[in-house]
Amino acid sequence: MASPTEELRKLRAEGLLRTLTPLDSPAGPRVTRDGRELWNFASNDYLGLARHPEIEAAVIEGVQRFGAGAAASRLVCGTLQPHKLLEDALAAAKKTEAALTFSSGFATSLGVIPAVVGKADFVILDKLSHACLVDAARLSGATIRIFPHNDMAKLERLLTGIRAKSPQARILVATESVFSMDGDLCPLAEIVVLVEKYDALLLLDEAHGFGVLGDSGMGLAEREGLQRRVTFQMGTLSKAVGLSGGYVAATREWIDLLTNRARSFIYSTAPPPALAHAALASLELIRSEEGKKLRQRMQENIACISRSSTPILPVIQGSNEAALAASVALADAGFLVPAIRFPTVPRGTARLRISLSASHPLEAVSALALTDILASVGISDSSRERA
Repeated sequence: MASPTEELRKLRAEGLLRTLTPLDSPAGPRVTRDGRELWNFASNDYLGLARHPEIEAAVIEGVQRFGAGAAASRLVCGTLQPHKLLEDALAAAKKTEAALTFSSGFATSLGVIPAVVGKADFVILDKLSHACLVDAARLSGATIRIFPHNDMAKLERLLTGIRAKSPQARILVATESVFSMDGDLCPLAEIVVLVEKYDALLLLDEAHGFGVLGDSGMGLAEREGLQRRVTFQMGTLSKAVGLSGGYVAATREWIDLLTNRARSFIYSTAPPPALAHAALASLELIRSEEGKKLRQRMQENIACISRSSTPILPVIQGSNEAALAASVALADAGFLVPAIRFPTVPRGTARLRISLSASHPLEAVSALALTDILASVGISDSSRERA
């Protein structure tokens, strides 16, 4: 058995060792790290709400009204009024009967998927699905099948084969609306048709679509007019919402079942009610006219650097060493852009991951686009919308 020292040495040799580097400033479009001021193109704060004065005020008000913590799990005595109000508002926004909130998006997946499927069932995943979906599928004990990224022909073959052999099994198809490391979209309308044809369930992870896509910012399902045809609309409160937490929206029966079976919900202390109070304020802002203006500003920043419709822009470097060197060079030029490596992305596809926000000044985006690295390599085609 290898010792921790040997494992760390191997990670370092492969260019895969990560370390925690704290910011010396609050999160925002302009940050300080290691004594340097940098334009922050690394965060998922797509609308700039993490430092929005109304959201900061809502957090403070929430603490003053409801305290610093919930002090118990939701089913004991940890459910406070803000939790209920937020869940009702999410359900209304998502056009579902009910919603349930969790401590994080990862916890949402780990709670939902094993509660929905088990050993006699199947989970079908897009190959580029987020780790939370993969880990939850493994935890469920269901048989896992993978289809190549956005390959609808392969998805249908899998559904056909499973239904022929297991007509009574539950089949859960899980995918992302906006893929977190490539920024492209799933072909949602085609997936919905296949799921309905084969009597399967659909879990759509809107983590990077929530707040970003749709007329009121409710994601790809809203943009495509398909909210009522997605079984589970899942997402986070930690990206465009500017806070932390996760949610799932579905029918009342499914939410009632998850309340009784989702272990990451049942056995966790409830998220602070102040966060739920602030998340409700953020949700209202996202759906307001100001939210529309923020999405328009975000799109203007995206158009300055790419033809994508989403704020996630990958620049493929290939090797870990090249990605790390490019990230360091950009930091030297005044830009914080992370190097993303295996296992977050497949081996040989290490990349820079640029995240744009409505809070970025257009001049900063233009300056990033003109750096030698981006000018010479260009934005990866995978950042462009395919759906």
